[in-house]
Amino acid sequence: MTAETAAAEPIAEDTPKLPELGPDEGGWTFIIRPHEGIFNLHLAELWRYRDLIMLFVWRDFVALYKQTIFGPAWHVVTPLITTLAYNVVFGKIARLPTDGAPQFLFYMIGTVVWGFYSGCLGATSATFTGNAGLFGKVYFPRLAIPIATVTSHLVKFGIQFVFFLVFLGIFAARGASVSPNAGVLLTPVLLLLLAMFGLGGGIIVSSATTRYRDLSFLVSFGIQLLMYATPVIYPASLVPEGWRWLAKWNPLSPIMETFRYAFLGAGTLSPTWLLYSAVCAIALLFVGLVLFHRVERTFMDTV
Repeated sequence: MTAETAAAEPIAEDTPKLPELGPDEGGWTFIIRPHEGIFNLHLAELWRYRDLIMLFVWRDFVALYKQTIFGPAWHVVTPLITTLAYNVVFGKIARLPTDGAPQFLFYMIGTVVWGFYSGCLGATSATFTGNAGLFGKVYFPRLAIPIATVTSHLVKFGIQFVFFLVFLGIFAARGASVSPNAGVLLTPVLLLLLAMFGLGGGIIVSSATTRYRDLSFLVSFGIQLLMYATPVIYPASLVPEGWRWLAKWNPLSPIMETFRYAFLGAGTLSPTWLLYSAVCAIALLFVGLVLFHRVERTFMDTV
C-alpha cells in the first residue's frame, strides 16, 4: 500500500476523535482570567483550594516554632506572663476595679481575646508584602493566605482559651465570685465577629501598604492604641461619663464586655450593641474584600 493510498483511505468510525476546542480554550485544561467586576469576588474558589489553605495553616505553625525550646508551649506561656504583668501593674499598683471578678481571670480573658484579634489584624496586614515572592511564582486565590492566617490564630486561641477555662475551674472550685451563664453560647458568634474585624482590617491595611509602605510601621502602634480604647485592661464601667459614648461606639467593646459577662459574670450584655458590632464587622469585611480584590490584580507592579 502506497502512501497516497493510505492517505486517501477514510478514518474508521471507531477511531477516537479529539474533542473540539473552543476559540478561547487553546487546548488548556485550566484557564486563568482576571476577575471581572468589583463585586465579583470568586469566593467559591476558596473551597476548591481548601487543602492548600490547610497547608498554609500548618506552615504557619512550623515556621513560628521551628528551632525553639518550648515550641507550641509559647501559646500558653505568653498569655500567662502577660496576665501576671497586668495583674501586678493594673491590679496591684494602679488598683483598677474589675467589676467584682477575680483580677487574674479578668485580665486573662482580656489578654486571650484581644490576642486573637490583634494577631489576626497584624498578621493579615502583611499579606501582600510578606508573600510577594510566592504570589509571583504560582497562581492560587490570594485570599487563601489571610484566611489561613486567621485559621491558625483561631487554633492558637483555642489552646489559650482551654488554658483559661482550667484556671476558671480552679477559681470556681475555691469559691471565687465567678458565675458563667448562658451567654457562653454566644462564644462562636463572638469569635466570628472578631475574625471578621481582624480579617477585614488586615486586608485593608495590606492593600494600602502595596503603595504606602510606611503604613506597615503604624500597625503595631495602632493596635496598642486601639487596645487602650477598648475595655481590655479595665471594665467599661470605669470610663468617665463624658467619654463613655466613645467606648460604646467602639464596635470591639461590646464583644469584650460580652465575653466577660458570659464567663465571669462581670460586664454587660447588650443585644443592641452586639448587633451594632455585627453590622460594623460585616461592613468592614466587605470593604476589605472589595479593596483586596481590586489591588491583587496589579500589586506585583508596586510591591
